[in-house]
Amino acid sequence: MDTWAVIKTGGKQYKVSPGQIISVEKLHLPENNQVSVDVLAARNGKGFEIGTPLVSKANVKAKVLAQIKDKKVRVVKYKPKSRYLRTTGHRHQKTQILIEEIQ
Repeated sequence: MDTWAVIKTGGKQYKVSPGQIISVEKLHLPENNQVSVDVLAARNGKGFEIGTPLVSKANVKAKVLAQIKDKKVRVVKYKPKSRYLRTTGHRHQKTQILIEEIQ
């Protein structure tokens, strides 16, 4: 059977299935810690269910794998004719989680 869910964390929505590894906005939790996330929609062998706004019966259990940094984003400020050029960078902090089961 095709089991999946739409979860919400960090202001973003992700379509996940059991065994999938995803990177989400940073969660302030140590590694190997269990986390439960909000479920907006779920599909299992019994049918499809959409929440208003959350599915009360559905539960997605995940495990924190690592705290990582995303790719570097370059930020350039430039003003013509005034010899002004400023380059900075930013690496967004993320958390890798493993979707263990969808109930």
